[in-house]
Amino acid sequence: MQCLLCTDKAVFSSPSYCKKHFICYIEARVKKTIERFHLIENNNKENNNREKIAVAVSGGKDSQTVLYILHKLYGDRVHGIAIDEGIPGYRDKTLKDLEQFCTTYSIPFQIYSFKEKYGKTLNHFPVLGGSICNTCGVLRRYLLNEKAHGFDEIATGHNLDDECQSIVMNLFKGNSFLSAKLGPKSGVLSSEGFTQRIKPLYLCTEKEIATYAFLQGFPVGFIECPNAADVFRSKVRDGLNELEMKSEGTKLHIVETFLKLLPSLKDIHAGVSPTLCVQCGKPSMNKICKACTIMEADYVY
Repeated sequence: MQCLLCTDKAVFSSPSYCKKHFICYIEARVKKTIERFHLIENNNKENNNREKIAVAVSGGKDSQTVLYILHKLYGDRVHGIAIDEGIPGYRDKTLKDLEQFCTTYSIPFQIYSFKEKYGKTLNHFPVLGGSICNTCGVLRRYLLNEKAHGFDEIATGHNLDDECQSIVMNLFKGNSFLSAKLGPKSGVLSSEGFTQRIKPLYLCTEKEIATYAFLQGFPVGFIECPNAADVFRSKVRDGLNELEMKSEGTKLHIVETFLKLLPSLKDIHAGVSPTLCVQCGKPSMNKICKACTIMEADYVY
């Protein structure tokens, strides 16, 4: 199979591009995503009024890819922020990959740990909502938001597959409020004390990102978190993959259709205003935020 743009051998089937043109294709798609959804304002590298961008990095393929491309686009405006939950045999390995990656490309980054912030690692916290992943997500987001103070945006590595799965899961569960928080810019309302999340990889598939990371030679171990056992998400993922194989473009069509409905969803839930947690003073939908609720619990899983 030959590249559509030159005589070199293609490394990807759809679109059929060689290594050079595939890398250019992914980077151009990320840039167009940023421009289409206005994810980063003043996006000129030499602009004097330059926004600072934090990138939530884990050491995996998605976070390394978004960190690399944003750093390539915006230079020293971009910093990596990693959260160490203390998951043995997993996070220590991904952070080692991350350190190697950031050293190779001279990208500034900082690691913050649950142990340092909360006084204990993830395995000493209670299960929230039936899954330790929920607990981890709440505490990670809380710490990330705190350490991203002074940055204008927090970029995450969520890709098209991730978003499509979340759209379908929320639809099946009938949770329109969570759906309203999706999109290339996460959240329903802006709130003081909350740094806007953005998803530059929003229109790139997981397969494309994995291929890009491999072709670039990023130090990715491709290991999965031992706690990642969300059976429902796995079933949704497998079902979407099967549909994509039978009808290419299904995932993109789902996401693009959702984007047309998203403004209406946000309007419906626009009256739900966050308050400030009475304990920590951070934005919360309840009197006491989920992070403080977890910290007060006295049982572990």
